[in-house]
Amino acid sequence: MEPARPHRVAVLALPAVIPLEFGTATQVFGRDPHYELTACAEDRVAPVPGSGFVINTSAGLEGLDRAETVIVPGYEDVDAAVSPAVLDAIQAAYARGARLVSICTGAFALAAAGLLDGRPATTHWRWTDELQRRYPRVEVLPNRLFVDDDDILTSAGVTTGIDLCLHLIRRDHGAAAANTRARALVAPPQRRGGQAQFVERLRPEASSDQLDPLRDWMLDNLTLPHDLDTLARRAHMSRRTLTRRFREETGVPPMRWLADARIDRARELLETTTEPVENIGRLTGLGAPASVRAAFHRHVGTSPQEYRSLFGHRTPTTVE
Repeated sequence: MEPARPHRVAVLALPAVIPLEFGTATQVFGRDPHYELTACAEDRVAPVPGSGFVINTSAGLEGLDRAETVIVPGYEDVDAAVSPAVLDAIQAAYARGARLVSICTGAFALAAAGLLDGRPATTHWRWTDELQRRYPRVEVLPNRLFVDDDDILTSAGVTTGIDLCLHLIRRDHGAAAANTRARALVAPPQRRGGQAQFVERLRPEASSDQLDPLRDWMLDNLTLPHDLDTLARRAHMSRRTLTRRFREETGVPPMRWLADARIDRARELLETTTEPVENIGRLTGLGAPASVRAAFHRHVGTSPQEYRSLFGHRTPTTVE
């Protein structure tokens, strides 16, 4: 029985490509015997501003013609228009049956090609709002590491590109093949796509300062049992007016903003103190330990203990 032909993967470098993300895709698939890798760029060159180098590829856009999977790594300048030739090549590859994959801001190129319309997708958390604003027909899922929508897959920032590439190997060739590749990369073999991106903070920035005094007071008094009536009285507004103006300034209602602020404070305590989880709820207003754990799983996608193990400050061990 003849061995299976390697699956053909094309990695498309756009101008201002993020080198680490381009390297992620080429490293994962370029050294895996299950895959045949081609690096592509329009005119066979992708400038990398500010880096002192350019990426020269072995193929131009014709490298997408035979690809069964096309990967578009992120690029720095999402305001730059993707060239018509690149968009045509991506659209043609998809129409021919190729699987499309984006890492980080590469999702903007897929969206510009019209291929994410009506589909779920994600990108780096810094850019999810902008992706949704520019392409309102895309179902942007901001709190996901990656999204597998069958023949189009999108991922968040740099390390999630590794997660998604390993997910593809697992999907194509099983867990053993993915685990072998993960060990070679010294990477975790599997992180769930539904796990939350670890954003700097959950509560959104305000676009106006009219309600800043109220929000500052809420932050200073997270442990109080707030409700909408209490907040409305403090703001000298009706419940309806407060909710409307709060949404206008932050994009979310007051109690949602408060819940996010409490989670942000809990994350800060987990990162910078040794307070036991039993005390975190009392110090943030989240309530009993079970409520803290439920809130973390709902908003952050992991447990407080796992979050502390990832981000908690550790005093360096010194050897005499």
